[in-house]
Amino acid sequence: MTRAVRSESSVVAFPKASPDLTPIVGANLRRLRTKRGLSLERLARASGVSRAMLSQIELGKSTPTINVVWRIASALDVPFSALITDVHAKRPAVLHASTARVLTSHDGAFVSRALFPVDQLRLAEFYELRLAPRSIERAEAHPVGTTENLVVVGGALNLVVNGERHRLDVGDAILFEADVPHQYRNEGDVPLHMFLVMTYGPREGPST
Repeated sequence: MTRAVRSESSVVAFPKASPDLTPIVGANLRRLRTKRGLSLERLARASGVSRAMLSQIELGKSTPTINVVWRIASALDVPFSALITDVHAKRPAVLHASTARVLTSHDGAFVSRALFPVDQLRLAEFYELRLAPRSIERAEAHPVGTTENLVVVGGALNLVVNGERHRLDVGDAILFEADVPHQYRNEGDVPLHMFLVMTYGPREGPST
């Protein structure tokens, strides 16, 4: 039986999540929220993330799950990377796996690793994704104009885009508009491994 991953139910990420992201996400959230003149209450209503959870994130006491970051980014109308970017960092020459920036679902079934330097905002982002066997990751609609280009390198993906199902095996790729609800489904008995290029449409990026 396939088990659903309900990452939106918890703000605390699986222990595999990178601990150094906690202060970065908190500082970016406070900066972006303040710039837009939003109270915690207003952002909570817009994002569907509780005021208490937002406060914990801003204080650097909790690292949010992938789903929570997406909700906040959508409510603030900024790219996903706007919340995980260290605006004071220097551009690294090598992205070592041992120090990768990783976010997960609440139980660790879905893991996302940023494969780009998070020292500045970008209109295109590159991720490595892993999904445990018999698991589902549900993604809400991203900002209008967002596209996802996925390629499967291990296992098999059943991708559901706005209710339409697509089967991808190893080596298969797909490009789709991600501004509609979509699901990554691993209905097999082996881990799903894939790479994702996410491209955002034209927008007014947040200043630092």
